[in-house]
Parts: sequence; structure tokens; C-alpha cells
Amino acid sequence: MESLFIGATKSPPMVRFDADAGLLEIAGKSYPENASKFYTPVFHWINEYLKTVSPQPIRLNLEIIYLNSSSSKVLLNLLDILDQAAGDGREIVINWRYHEDNETALECGEEFAEEIGNALFNLVKIDND
Repeated sequence: MESLFIGATKSPPMVRFDADAGLLEIAGKSYPENASKFYTPVFHWINEYLKTVSPQPIRLNLEIIYLNSSSSKVLLNLLDILDQAAGDGREIVINWRYHEDNETALECGEEFAEEIGNALFNLVKIDND
């Protein structure tokens, strides 16, 4: 399966999904004008990946500096898909990376973690050094 890359701009984040490594990364600010439209290829890719690629472990690294409410809803849907896959026996690790001085990002990660029941969800502090 082909990997997916969407470069970051001012409002949408960088998206990089490495199919061979099972590594998914979303980083930057997420407040696109239409979050649902922006994330549509991401959902398509994830759903195809879960259907077609052997059940290798998946690691999702999220390093979202800022997100608006529509992005939050979309990311929660993404996490739900991965959490369901974990419930079906797939090894899923979600790393919510936040800068130590970004309390809002930490709180958002804590809220997302409460919604996860099957996947391993880690809050990962990034030092500001």
C-alpha cells in the first residue's frame, strides 16, 4: 500500500502515514476551514490500511499545537476507528505529544485519553529546551 503525505500549511497539519512501518503522524496546527474535507483522505487511507495490510502494530504520533472544535471532533473519530481496531486485536499505540508549556494541548490529550478503552494511549511531554 502507498504511504500518505500531506504537507502542513498555515491551518492544516502535516500528515504522514508510512504504510511499511505502521507509523502514522499528524503534527502542527489543525484548524482548516473544512476539517471534515481536509481529513477525508486520511480516513480513507486508514480504513484501507486496516482492511488490506497484515495486522502489524500501528503507532500514531499526534503533536497538535492547536486545534479548533471541528478538528477535535474529526480527530476523536479517527481515534475511535483505531480504538475499535485495538478492540479487534490489533496492537495500537497512540502517543499524544505536547510541549510542556502548552497546557491546552495537555488538557486536550487528557480528554482524548478518557475516550480510549482498547488502544494504549500515552501522554508524552516534550521539553522546551
